[in-house]
Amino acid sequence: MSPQDVSQAVVVSTASAPPTRPDPADRRAPATSRAGRVGLLVAGAVLVVEAAWLVAALPGAALVSDLGAMVVAGWATLACIGVARRHPAPLRRFWALLAVTMALAAVGRAIWTVQRLVGGDLPHTPIVGVVFTAGILTGTAALLSSPSAPRSAVGRARTLLDGIIVALALVPIAWVLVYQGVAAAELADTARTMGLLYPMFDLMQLTILVAVSGPARPMWQPMSLLAGSLALRVVADVVYVSLVARADYAAGHPIDLCWPLSYLLIGLATRKPPPPDCDGTDDTAEAPLPPWWRAALPYLPVGGAIIAVVLARRPTGQTPHLVFVTMMVLLAALAVRQGLAANENLRLVARLRRLAYGDQLTGLPNRLLFNRRLRLALRDDRPVAVLLLDLDGFKQVNDRFGHATGDTLLTGLAARMRDAVDGDGTIARLGGDEFAVLVDGDRPVPPERLAERLLDALRPSDDEEDVGVHPSASIGIAEFGPQHASHTDLLRDADIAMYAAKAAGKSAYRTCTPALRESAVSRAELIADLRRVVDEDQLHLEFQPIVDLGTGAVRSAEALVRWRHPRLGMLPPSKFLPLAEETGLILPIDRWVIHEACRAAATWRGRAPEATVAVNIAAAHLRRPDLIATVTSAVSAAGLAPRALTLELTESALIEGTETVLERLHQLRELGIKIAIDDFGTGYSSLSYLHRIPATELKIDRSFVSRLGSDDRAYATVEMVTRLAGAFDLAVVAEGVETERQHEAVAAIGCPRGQGYLYGRPDGPAMVGQNRA
Repeated sequence: MSPQDVSQAVVVSTASAPPTRPDPADRRAPATSRAGRVGLLVAGAVLVVEAAWLVAALPGAALVSDLGAMVVAGWATLACIGVARRHPAPLRRFWALLAVTMALAAVGRAIWTVQRLVGGDLPHTPIVGVVFTAGILTGTAALLSSPSAPRSAVGRARTLLDGIIVALALVPIAWVLVYQGVAAAELADTARTMGLLYPMFDLMQLTILVAVSGPARPMWQPMSLLAGSLALRVVADVVYVSLVARADYAAGHPIDLCWPLSYLLIGLATRKPPPPDCDGTDDTAEAPLPPWWRAALPYLPVGGAIIAVVLARRPTGQTPHLVFVTMMVLLAALAVRQGLAANENLRLVARLRRLAYGDQLTGLPNRLLFNRRLRLALRDDRPVAVLLLDLDGFKQVNDRFGHATGDTLLTGLAARMRDAVDGDGTIARLGGDEFAVLVDGDRPVPPERLAERLLDALRPSDDEEDVGVHPSASIGIAEFGPQHASHTDLLRDADIAMYAAKAAGKSAYRTCTPALRESAVSRAELIADLRRVVDEDQLHLEFQPIVDLGTGAVRSAEALVRWRHPRLGMLPPSKFLPLAEETGLILPIDRWVIHEACRAAATWRGRAPEATVAVNIAAAHLRRPDLIATVTSAVSAAGLAPRALTLELTESALIEGTETVLERLHQLRELGIKIAIDDFGTGYSSLSYLHRIPATELKIDRSFVSRLGSDDRAYATVEMVTRLAGAFDLAVVAEGVETERQHEAVAAIGCPRGQGYLYGRPDGPAMVGQNRA
């Protein structure tokens, strides 16, 4: 038996991770490194001497060849043992199996040498065959235990079968191209058979090496060396068997250099560092799809094998016994491989269904599966109801605690809702913080009762510490009826009812009614009309005077926008501005109002040089980076001094302001623009934010002014705000002054200016400069 029978070629995973703490063996790293360098030098020197001896055909070449292979294999064994102790745990089994493979190579070569010296011929004996076959098994086991190999038993079996199929398919091909002479060679039957199969085993292992290598990863350096080692063995085994078949081989032939050289490459592989992710836990990157040839790899040689079987037939029409048996085994292997592939396909189909119809975060059905079940329920003409649920305040949870906390919260809430439904319906996550429940069939529980159970399940218990991270929910209910043409109509009605629940104060449920449906249609039509309001010049600006309570002079006015709707007539701000803010259509409206107010104020200053105009802007505009440009272009186009423009902002808009918003407000003040805090006292009034916001004016909310004269606490509040404003050097405007009694009260308190119906209703800009006291 020849040295080619060593099956040392194995592969190291490209997916390992460095240890989290240093290995104790690392303390011996310098000494180990020195020993490794010495061993490599010795192995290299032995190989050089052997090469020179065999090429020169010096006496004793056979013994030199045997001793050289044993020395290099022994050194490779020690190198593998050393690296197994130093490398992370996921690689230790691989290197240990490789060490056993190298040890078997050394032992097998030693037995080969002894028997050759005793018998005087090539010792193709069973004991040598057993040792080298054991090396094939350990080498293959190392391949299948590498971290990049399949984790499941089915996957490992599939990879092994791939290698076996390739090896078996190459037997008839090799018979035709190379090995027909083996049958005629004067060798024992065992030797003749093994001489043909050993190169096939090499190719089997090479196929497995390719299979376990990542298809899109850069090749790890040891893997390249091991592949080179295996390629050398393939060449050596093919040449060796061909020479033996022609009776041209003698121990000590130069081809013998290939085997110790293959051992040397394995020893060199141990000197390379482990890959950075050798624990196989790096799942941040999506697994790449294998190339087409990887999927076709076990089947590519089969066609050649079929042709070779035809060519290998003898003149008598008989197929050589070995080729026939090989093809039978190949067919069996292909059948098993196809069975595994079918099993894997079924598992993949099941997984794809889970991915397609399941929500990956909560484990609930997703929108696709919910809609499918809803359509099936409607097709069966069963009573059907849909509950559409939207979490209240969930966005604030994400903003405050982060999306990771939000995901954890969603998972917990989904479990609570699943328990609340308890088989009385199908609950699904439609996306984000939106869920739905399908109730069909006999419905033992009415949808309203199910909604109550869901609301109860979402309420935080008394022992939960932070109620702020437990949002409530708004639920809309819609039952299928003649007015619904499809499942989309039913979902639309549930959506309408859900928004009605939000408008009712949240943490509630509403059932869709014809009145709600009609209101929603009107709302949708109004939104569509709002999109054209600026382009079609449907906006109208009126001004409400702000009076100097000491002199009665009107030196300022607040701009109030009206909508001249072509069908509904003149609409006040309360009828359309909230909807514009909700849909984002407030931005073009705000820009139009700022420009028109500045143009109107510019006309006042001819008769009242100190006249100013106040404009309300939405919170959304504060977050816009183009706010500064909008304001500066408006005052510039109108020829208005920046100090004549006051921007009114609500407390809620200001208190939610970020550092960027505060910086934007400071930039406006530096330009001369004044800033008023509107409706002061109704929001999150705080002395701390008065220090931060560069305000110039406070406007006391009308809810306090309206109770002056009848509520002592309202009087105290207005007086306190007036004094507070004086301490902060802020101007004060009392809003909503409608009676003489209220006027006398705010004047007695010392409030310098007032605004309300008593002084004038919103009108054209002509009142500025007049006296209204």
